[in-house]
Amino acid sequence: MMKQSILLLIATLLSTNAFQTGSISSRSRATANGALFSAVADEQETAVKSDLLKRDRYVATNRFTVRPGRAAKFEKRWADRSSRLAELEGFKYFQLMRRVGLENEVNSGIDPFASTDPFGNYVSFTIWDEKKHFNAWRGGEAFKEAHGGTSLFAFVTTMVSSAMVLTGAPKPAFYDGLLQQSTIPEQVPETVNGWRSVEADGKNILPAEAFIACNQFFVPPSNAVAFEQRWANRTSKLKECDGFVSFSMLRRDVKAKGHGISPMGEEEPTYVSTTIWKDRQAFENWKNGNAFKEAHAEKKGDEPKEQKPQQPPAPLWSKPPVPVFYESTLVISSPDGA
Repeated sequence: MMKQSILLLIATLLSTNAFQTGSISSRSRATANGALFSAVADEQETAVKSDLLKRDRYVATNRFTVRPGRAAKFEKRWADRSSRLAELEGFKYFQLMRRVGLENEVNSGIDPFASTDPFGNYVSFTIWDEKKHFNAWRGGEAFKEAHGGTSLFAFVTTMVSSAMVLTGAPKPAFYDGLLQQSTIPEQVPETVNGWRSVEADGKNILPAEAFIACNQFFVPPSNAVAFEQRWANRTSKLKECDGFVSFSMLRRDVKAKGHGISPMGEEEPTYVSTTIWKDRQAFENWKNGNAFKEAHAEKKGDEPKEQKPQQPPAPLWSKPPVPVFYESTLVISSPDGA
């Protein structure tokens, strides 16, 4: 059974080869909900496009479901890969994120949702200055080198290795980064030829280098402008907080094309607020401090006394937001930050 699963995954990866340009495989058709969402988005895009916030960054992610007990081997593959990422034009920030739960007193690297989340327990997360820079990387030699595509043998070897540690094929997702905030790093992680030089033994997971707090929002296209404006008008003092690294409201790029990229369905968030902190303690300090309270407080005291207080604004999403937390490793940053 294991052998059959590996062969099936290799065939899937060979046919999809996530991130490569080209048309979507006929074997990766959208679900009914995904097709419906895309159709609605197409109809409403022209009407709201001019009012949507301008993209500040372009964010490329790939989501992986790592088999139980294979996390350290998966991280070793990333640590040992050949990549010139930090040397490429337009590169801003990279991290390999592993999902964690806040109920753990310390970051354990053990994903409590590994068996329930269809979108995986690891995410590769790369911030580019502009979308054109990402496209140049995806279509260039640096991409092939990083993904074992310098020869057919190297590519197949990479696919076999993936099949041994992953359940299913990777799931790419791309975003427009809105309302970008970041700090200039005091110290940039050292790289060798554009990639981190980190010792990984394949037995122990790599040390956590940052903590990421995400909130997933399921916003229908008709509410996109109002949702973005609500965030644009809110008070933020993130840059004043110790340990703050970066913030971006990620808007799903539903028009992204390429092998392995499936149209987004209603089960996936259309927006994801993503805040990177130096460590978990910095996040906890913010969550328990005044900056958090001010950012999430309702505006009061402006109504005349004879009038009844206004009702809180109606939700703009189709279902409640879903918080997700990660710790990251193999962090790479440009000198001016994300």
